[in-house]
Amino acid sequence: MADIKPIVIVTRRLPAATEARMKELFDTRLNNADAPMSQAALMAAMSEADVLVPTVTDHINARLIAAAGERLKLIANYGNGVDNIDLPAAHERGITVTNTPGVLTEDTADMTMALILAVPRRLYEGTQLIRSGEWQGWAPTLLPGSRIWGKRLGIVGMGRIGTALARRAQGFGLKIHYHNRRPTHPDVEAELDATYWNSLDQMLAQVDIVSVNCPRTPATHHLLSRRRLALLSSHAFVVNTSRGEVIDERALGDMIEAGQLAGAGLDVFEHEPAVDPRLMEADNVVLLPHLGSATFEGRQEMGEKVLINIRSFVDGHTPPDRVLEMMF
Repeated sequence: MADIKPIVIVTRRLPAATEARMKELFDTRLNNADAPMSQAALMAAMSEADVLVPTVTDHINARLIAAAGERLKLIANYGNGVDNIDLPAAHERGITVTNTPGVLTEDTADMTMALILAVPRRLYEGTQLIRSGEWQGWAPTLLPGSRIWGKRLGIVGMGRIGTALARRAQGFGLKIHYHNRRPTHPDVEAELDATYWNSLDQMLAQVDIVSVNCPRTPATHHLLSRRRLALLSSHAFVVNTSRGEVIDERALGDMIEAGQLAGAGLDVFEHEPAVDPRLMEADNVVLLPHLGSATFEGRQEMGEKVLINIRSFVDGHTPPDRVLEMMF
């Protein structure tokens, strides 16, 4: 593959600099329409590509992988999460899968912290009031929110992003609690004065804000189920910048509608781009269109990682961001 330019098919528009470099290095086919490919279009792409560059909107399931052409040897995912790719099926076919870890950590942690501030302090409602033209000026009883300082933040998934979030949250006076498969490094735990909970159920019952920062895997699908959401107190807030499927969105909508939770800040949704109508209508829910990694710097760095992974693979080396399995 190193003697000729490999065919690289990209499923969505990427930063201009990334696309330009790809065209220089490879026989690159771009999706200029910038709309998610249909399963038929993905199947066609996978039948002729040496390298496929998909995104989170592309569901590369076992059926597609089984039907892929013999040329396809690398799926270089443009994104950190790889829950959109059937990894066992890819590995069985001898297809290497890579992702873009690390470069999105700080951006996603920033967005998570923004939602943690926005929901309790009712920033959406305040913005809506001003835009409505009905604001009559300051008043002692106008939109009182919840104080952040001293509250308990429960982080579900203390990986790169969860740890980066904890560092930010500590600066706002939040008390850090977390649930993970295993405790984080003792030095990190000491730095953050963080409390580890082996039982997610017990942690949820004790925190004021819960932030979902774990990847979506079969084990984390509906990790925050209806039963677990019910463990939260009525003054608790839910924030999710990970994957929508980690939360039972219908149950969350029911509880928001019934006033059983104080509010939610969501950047991801279970059935994107569809959103539960109850969440759309609720004033105490801040909704964002999957913007966690949406910075100029982050998207460009993602592209650079994709390029490095492809070049390493084409040159006969193991790509630096090869994905072996998904774990929580």
